[in-house]
Amino acid sequence: MPFDNDRPWSFDRQAIESFQAGQTGVYAIYNARTWIYIGRGDIRQRLLDHLNGDIPSINANSPTHFRAEVTEDSIKREQQLLREYVPACNPRVG
Repeated sequence: MPFDNDRPWSFDRQAIESFQAGQTGVYAIYNARTWIYIGRGDIRQRLLDHLNGDIPSINANSPTHFRAEVTEDSIKREQQLLREYVPACNPRVG
């Protein structure tokens, strides 16, 4: 099942900071060629962490955009998205 919100956001500080702190959900970081990383948690904080290089392989893949979805069941939703998109920097989901 694709993202509920198909709006692409630029992977930059201004776009990330437009999200309210404490909004919990899932997000995907990508570029024109590949889905790079899918994660969950406080969307704003996690994306800022990634922008600042907490997982070097994310920035090594030249991210340009992200998508985000606020959801209460972020664990289940993250697993669905991981299986669907198979991002380059996440461990594989069985």
